[in-house]
Amino acid sequence: MSSGSKGLGKVEVRLKWDPSPLHQPPHHLDIIAATYSADAPFGRPVYIVHYDSRSPDGTINMSRHSQTGQGFGYVEAMTLELDRLAPSFARVVVGVAIHQNAGLKTFADISNAGVLVVDGYTELLKDDFAQIAGSTAGTVAEFTRDRSGAWEFQEMVRGFDSDPVVFSTEMGAAPQS
Repeated sequence: MSSGSKGLGKVEVRLKWDPSPLHQPPHHLDIIAATYSADAPFGRPVYIVHYDSRSPDGTINMSRHSQTGQGFGYVEAMTLELDRLAPSFARVVVGVAIHQNAGLKTFADISNAGVLVVDGYTELLKDDFAQIAGSTAGTVAEFTRDRSGAWEFQEMVRGFDSDPVVFSTEMGAAPQS
């Protein structure tokens, strides 16, 4: 029953951005992942993983977190062990949200922001949020299981205008046509 491809295994999502200017409130961005069941792949998330949590089974977790963007290169990272997720999961959506604690900020307000999605040494996505510059949050990746159970990647850069809490509940909705 081999199709020649095992699909994705351990994927990492990395996030970078420049710190805010001197004497300004810090820019705080977060990677958020939402998991969906095979019974409701566009329904409510089974669980959500972000900087302050991890998946119940340990398959999705934050390995690096930044509240300011300070550091070199990618300062925040989330690891998704897709090959270890239970068969009851059919979809995982990953996005990035900007905290709105100090007034409205969009991706256009954050300098040098970028996301990188890798599977081992293979780059799946590299994006600078330019296409969703006016948004406060955005999805970047969708991982789905095929009929054989292998995980596949789809680029899913879509902008949203919501804070991190609201975004986490709406990020996996089916796109409006």
